[in-house]
Amino acid sequence: MGGFFGAVSDRDVALDVFFGTDYHSHLGTRRGGMVLFDKKEGFQRQIHNIENTPFRTKFERDLADFRGHAGLGCISDSDPQPLLVRSHLGLYAIVTVGIINNTDELVKTYLSDKGQQFLTLSSGRVNVTELTAALINQENDLVSGILHAQEVIDGSMTILILTEEGELIAARDSMGRLPVLIGQREDGYCVSFESFAYHKLDYQDAYELGPREIVRLNAKGFQTLSPAGKQMKICAFLWTYYGYPNSNYEGVNVELMRYRNGAIMARDEAERGGVPEVDFVAGVPDSGVPHAMGYANHSGKPLARPFVKYTPTWPRSFMPEDQQVRSRVARMKQIPVPELIEGKKLLFVDDSIVRGTQLRETVDFLYSTGAAEVHMRSACPPIMYPCRYLNFSRGNSAMDLLARRMVQELEGNEGQKHLEEYADSRTERGKCLLHEICAQFGFDSLSYQSLDGLLEAIGIDRDKVCTYCWTGKE
Repeated sequence: MGGFFGAVSDRDVALDVFFGTDYHSHLGTRRGGMVLFDKKEGFQRQIHNIENTPFRTKFERDLADFRGHAGLGCISDSDPQPLLVRSHLGLYAIVTVGIINNTDELVKTYLSDKGQQFLTLSSGRVNVTELTAALINQENDLVSGILHAQEVIDGSMTILILTEEGELIAARDSMGRLPVLIGQREDGYCVSFESFAYHKLDYQDAYELGPREIVRLNAKGFQTLSPAGKQMKICAFLWTYYGYPNSNYEGVNVELMRYRNGAIMARDEAERGGVPEVDFVAGVPDSGVPHAMGYANHSGKPLARPFVKYTPTWPRSFMPEDQQVRSRVARMKQIPVPELIEGKKLLFVDDSIVRGTQLRETVDFLYSTGAAEVHMRSACPPIMYPCRYLNFSRGNSAMDLLARRMVQELEGNEGQKHLEEYADSRTERGKCLLHEICAQFGFDSLSYQSLDGLLEAIGIDRDKVCTYCWTGKE
């Protein structure tokens, strides 16, 4: 996915931008970038590949050359950014987080209408941040341009701009699928995806942008340039998986939501007939752990860590593009505690089950280490649709998703007409899906959190939460 951090002050903000951006590293692993603006030296920018080296390590050597009273940084799982753009709107730096589903259509329209050109990446694709800037530049001011871009983009686009006046312009995507928060301290302001990132830099909570809202920040304060819209569809995955434990979105803490979610799963399972007799409940590291804690606390089953993830050199494993490399890295990361596995009946809670590749590796390694039984629980419903709004995964096909593949194997194209039934474990088709996954993976039992249970755990108005990947409904 990705994230950004910006700061503006009467003092130098290079260190704030450096540390604030680094605190978003859990949101992406491909590219990192920083740009500072100084009235004398102008813009200073650097972009690095961070696929094999953390953001902090790559940018430490650049800090000596960075200075300015305003700046921004980004973690990106898509294209290199921030970009420096010169147009009739002036010179500005821009970063984006989101996805554009109608790229070809927009590029074709822009080229035919304007007679312009785009630089392309090695794959031949257009950089989505450059395309977003081109759409912004079609209007006569930045605010009108941002609104225009968000209107014509099919998908979602959250934007942060650094102007040559040394000001920041932050725009939350039109449906508020991602959070944008403002922090303040005596000498300036910052804008961030994650509140803890600026809390650690001595900023205090000041404001949370609404959907579609555009805000300008300078050292003196912030001002809404375009008001928030009434509709919101914030991404539920921020709580179940992507969000950092001490993050808060729409007033709901990530860690507490995960405890509640696990407890609701155990409660509902007990009502359906009982939690399996197991020796330990465990979370699949790392984001599955708090869901498991809630499950264990409510069910009364002992909580344990039968295996740990080796993170010093392998912080995340789902990003390598080659599936064989992803699988190998997943195996390398899983370090068993044999005394907690051999002869034991184990129930694992994972944050989600997406493609299922690493899950198979996990189950195989547990049985090879001597587990007597392996029960699996997913902290969210079966994922039936690829996300249309955020860059969550390399896979673009629905058949990359485990649940959709299983439906196809069970019933062919006819099954694709009954996805809602397959997603509901109370139906015959839903029970059949669970049975088939158990058979293929060797689980002793499998259960998914219900959509109602997940929304109960989040606790905000369900109409304000995006559930597209489970329901396929906008």
